[in-house]
Formats: sequence, C-alpha cells, structure tokens
Amino acid sequence: MLTKAVFLDSDGVLNKAIIIDGKPLAPTTLAELDIPDEVKPSLDKLKAAGYLLICVTNKPDIERGLMTQADVDSIFNKMRSDLPLDDVFICYKENSECYKPNPGLLLAATKKYNIDLTKSYMIGDRWRDVGAGQNAKCKTIWIDRNYAETNPSPPADHTAYSLTDATQWILENNSSEV
Repeated sequence: MLTKAVFLDSDGVLNKAIIIDGKPLAPTTLAELDIPDEVKPSLDKLKAAGYLLICVTNKPDIERGLMTQADVDSIFNKMRSDLPLDDVFICYKENSECYKPNPGLLLAATKKYNIDLTKSYMIGDRWRDVGAGQNAKCKTIWIDRNYAETNPSPPADHTAYSLTDATQWILENNSSEV
C-alpha cells in the first residue's frame, strides 16, 4: 500500500533561517540552530493524520567550505531528536539531480517509503522547494517569509505565512480525501 508524506525543507521551515540583507542563510553550527515553538505541535498534528514526515534539504555549504560534515550531522541529529521526523534526505552537490528544484530527494524518499506523491505535500520557504515539489508532482505549499528573492513560479498550490498555517491547510485539504 502506498503511503502519504509531507516533505519539509529545513532552513526557514523546520528551523529559523538566518536573514542577511533580506536573504535566508542556513545555520552552520549547532549553536545557530533555532527551532520555533510552532514546529513540533505542527509536526505532531501531521503525524497524527497519518503522514510520514521527511526533511528534504540542500546543503551546499560543505562544498562551499562554510561548514563541516560534523556540523551538518550535529544539526540534523538535534532536529531528529527534538522533532518527529521519519527521515532526512540531504543533497550536498549543487549540480546534481537531488539539488532542489530537481525532484531527486523526493523521488529517493518515494522509492524508499513507497509514497503516493499525489497525496503528498512539499512545504518550503523558497522557490527551489516549491519547484522540487512541482517537479515531483505533489501538492506544494510556500511559506512566504518575505525574503528579498524570487517567488515561486508557477506559484505553489497554497501560500502560508507559518508552518501552523501550512499544517492547517493540509489537514483541511486532506479531510476531503478520507
């Protein structure tokens, strides 16, 4: 049987992005990791509704020399211990099939967990996240953080202003599928 999933970007969705000149940056150390209070209750609701929760994230910062693998491991070990994530898929190479907006991370998770993408969602705060969801043929939610960068085009299925809002939309949208 196919299962349903919510794919979530990390920086700007599961944890706060560091904003410099209106642009979001990832935390590069565990000390910079900041998980907002809304995240765990939102994920708990999605989990209770039967969704697998899978973080899908680009991490080119090792390749760029901005962080180490140990930094990445410590950040995601902390997120896994604090949040009810089922798995984390990370793309380290910018020019690869897994680097969002390419759908590689979502497709790898789909293969591993037998996911029905038509009943799944991608939540992200950047155009790359929405593009990855669209390229994988799942529903998309853009959390508009008012960054000084390109908005998703074509637009996401839903625009939210918080993970709480995104979660509510999924649960309302899902109630018609039961």
